[in-house]
Amino acid sequence: MDTQITTKLEIRKSAGEVFEAIVDPMKIGNYWFSSSSERWEEGKAITLCYVEYEAEGVINILEIEENKKITFSWGEEAGEGTIVTITLNEVNPETTVIEVKETGLKESDPEVVNKMLGQKEGWVYTLTCLKAYLENEITGLRASLIH
Repeated sequence: MDTQITTKLEIRKSAGEVFEAIVDPMKIGNYWFSSSSERWEEGKAITLCYVEYEAEGVINILEIEENKKITFSWGEEAGEGTIVTITLNEVNPETTVIEVKETGLKESDPEVVNKMLGQKEGWVYTLTCLKAYLENEITGLRASLIH
């Protein structure tokens, strides 16, 4: 059986602005990964790097619905692949609720609770950094989470 975590946050920007911050490789380094190999598009494999953590991984973009939804898989190279769906719900032209659902953590894994807590922590932190970047142009929060 698979497990799921969900994280939601309100961002005072349009869905288009939130979407672009995620898919544009020139913007992602302001709040999340150090770099993204290219613009996120359906069917592409994107390399994401965290220079600060000396980490690199590949995500596979499964679905893109502009300004509404992004679905990707990651972690397959470690044998722990999960599916992430990011949904953007524009409440009004100045406010978007972003929701991240991650599925695929195995309930049979003895570390599943710790992994779920870690993923939830990571998504809350990422979305907080995204909010700070988009609403206040703060770019110094990313890559500060200590494990």
